[in-house]
Amino acid sequence: MSMFDKNISSEKRESLELAEASRETEWKYPSFALKLFHGIIDWNLIHPFPAQSTDDKKVGDEYIRRLEKFLKENLDPDEVDRTGLIPEKVYAGLAQLKAFAIKIPKEYGGLGFSQYNYNRIIHLVASYCGSTAVLLSAHQSIGVPQPLKLFGTDEQKKRYLPMFAAGTISAFALTEPEAGSDPRQMTTTATPIEGGKYFLINGEKLWCTNGLIAGVIVVMALTPPKIIKGKEHKQITAFIVETNSPGIQNVHRCQFMGLHGIQNGVIRFKDVRVPRENIIIGEGEGLKLALMTLNTGRLTLPAASTGIAKWCLHVARQWSRKRRQWGGPIGEHEAIALKLGYIASHTFAMEAVSWLTSAMADDKKKDIRIEAAIAKYFCTVHSWKIIDETLQIRGGSGYETSSSLRSRGADYWPVERVMRDVRINLIIEGTSEIMHLFIAREALDPHLSRSKPLLSSHTSAKEKLQAFLAAGTYYALWYPPLWFPAMKSYHLSHPLDQHLSYAANSSKRLAREVFHQMLRYQQKLEARQSILNRIVDIGTEIFVIACVCSYGEYRNKNGHPNSLDLADLFCREAKKRIETNFHESSSPLDRMNVRVAKKLLAEEFTWLETDIMT
Repeated sequence: MSMFDKNISSEKRESLELAEASRETEWKYPSFALKLFHGIIDWNLIHPFPAQSTDDKKVGDEYIRRLEKFLKENLDPDEVDRTGLIPEKVYAGLAQLKAFAIKIPKEYGGLGFSQYNYNRIIHLVASYCGSTAVLLSAHQSIGVPQPLKLFGTDEQKKRYLPMFAAGTISAFALTEPEAGSDPRQMTTTATPIEGGKYFLINGEKLWCTNGLIAGVIVVMALTPPKIIKGKEHKQITAFIVETNSPGIQNVHRCQFMGLHGIQNGVIRFKDVRVPRENIIIGEGEGLKLALMTLNTGRLTLPAASTGIAKWCLHVARQWSRKRRQWGGPIGEHEAIALKLGYIASHTFAMEAVSWLTSAMADDKKKDIRIEAAIAKYFCTVHSWKIIDETLQIRGGSGYETSSSLRSRGADYWPVERVMRDVRINLIIEGTSEIMHLFIAREALDPHLSRSKPLLSSHTSAKEKLQAFLAAGTYYALWYPPLWFPAMKSYHLSHPLDQHLSYAANSSKRLAREVFHQMLRYQQKLEARQSILNRIVDIGTEIFVIACVCSYGEYRNKNGHPNSLDLADLFCREAKKRIETNFHESSSPLDRMNVRVAKKLLAEEFTWLETDIMT
C-alpha cells in the first residue's frame, strides 16, 4: 500500500511509510480543528469557553504563589545566563516543592495537578527564567513521567514515579547526529540477549535536554526488524534507562545561543544492559509513543510562549509611556502604537489558544493532536515576533544586556536574553516546518482514508469498486453545501458574531480549496509544501479566530468588556492573513524560488559568495 507519489526516492518513501505506520489511525473523539479543515465550525466544542473550575484554580493559585516566592528569593535568571548553571539550591527547592512531579498522581507522591495548572506553572516560570522552564517542561512533558502516565505498566509506575516526586530528573533521548527529524536514519540499537530477557543498547544520542543531570531517561533504539507481508519493517522501541547503569557516558555538554542554564548534551551508550520489563508500550511501538506523548507535551510551549508575550507586553507598555521623544511618549507615535496594538491583540489570542487547549487536554473527550500542533505553531511564531517588536521599541537599550544596563543605572529589562532564549521554541518539539507537515497530514486524513483503498495494490477489484462508490456518494453529499453560506447558530456580542461568521464561511472555502488541490495534484500534493503550508496557515488563523471569539465572549461577560477591542483587532489582522493566503494559494513565485534553490545547490551562484572570509 502506498499513498505517496510513485516518483519519490526509495529512502524518502521508507521514511514516510515509517512515520505513517506510527501515527494514530483513528479519531475516537471529535476534533474542532479537524472539522474546520472540512468546512465545519462545530461551535459547541469550544463554547462556552472551558474556563478552569473554581476549585482547580484555587489549587493552582496557592501553588503558584509559593513557587513565585521561592524563585524570586533564590533564582537570578541573569546569573544563570552568565554562569550557565542553575544553582543546586534551586534544584533542591524545586524538588521540595514537588515541581518535578506536577502531574504525577498523588498515589505516587506527586501533586496530581491538571494540565491547566501545569501549564499555568510553566507559563509563570517561562516569564521569569527560560532555562528553568525548560528544565521543568522537558522533564515532564516529554521525559519519563508523561510516557509512563500514558502507557506505563503498574510495575513501572510504582518503581519510577515516586522517584520523580522525590526530585529525580528525567530526559528523552530520540535525536541522533545524523537522524534529525527522520527516525529512519536512527542507528542506536537494542540487541536482545539471554533469550530476549535483556537488551544491550549501543549508540549515541544528541540534544538530550536534562540528559546530563537525569537519573532516568527514555531511550529510543532499533530492535530487530520484523517481516510483515514479505517486507522488512524497522522497529523503534522505547526503553526506560537508569543513568547509573554501566556503559553510559556523558560525552559533551552542548552550548546554545540562549537557554544557557539547560543541561543538554550528547550521551553515548556502550553495551548498556536493560531488562525487557523496561520497554514502554511494546516492542516496535517507540515512535508511536513519541508522537502520542507530544500531543499533550507540546502544550507547554503555547503556555510558555504566552507567559513570555505577557512579559513583553509589560515591558513595552512601561517603556512606551516612560520614554519621550519629539515632545511626547514614544507610545503616542503611530509607528510604535502599531507595534503595541499587535503585541496586545496577539498576546490575547495566544492566551485564548493556550487555555482552550489546556482545558481540552483535561477534558479527555476531544482529540487534540491537531489543536496541540496548531497551538504550538501559532504561539511560538508570534512570541518570536512579539519579542522582536519589543526589542525594537526598546531600541539600543533592548540590544544591551541587563547587567550592563543595571551597572549604568538604567532600566534593566533583559530583553536581549529573552530574545535569545525564545528563538528555540520555533524548533523544539517539532519545528514550524514539521508542524506544517504534521497538521496537513492529520487534516487531510479523512480524504486520504477514503482514497487509500483506491491506491493500494493489496485491494481487490471488488473492494476498489466499493471504495469508489462509497467515496463518490460521500463527496456528492459533502461538496455542494460548501458553496452555501454558513448557517448562523450562535449569538455573540458585536463584533464577535461577525468574525465568527467569517470564520465559518472561510472554513467552507478552505475545505473547497483542499479538495481542489487534492484533485489537481493527487499523490504529488505531499511534495507541494508551499500549498500545504498555506492551507495549514489558513486553518490555523480560522482556528485562532474561533478561539478568540469564544474567549473574548467569556472575558467580556466576566468583567473585561475591553477584551472585545483586543479580539476585534486580532480577528481583523488574522482575516488579512487569511485572504492573502487564499489569494496566493498556488503562487508562481514558489516554482521560481525552487528553481533558484536548485541552481544554488548546484553551485551556480558561487560568484555571489565572493569577497568574504569563511
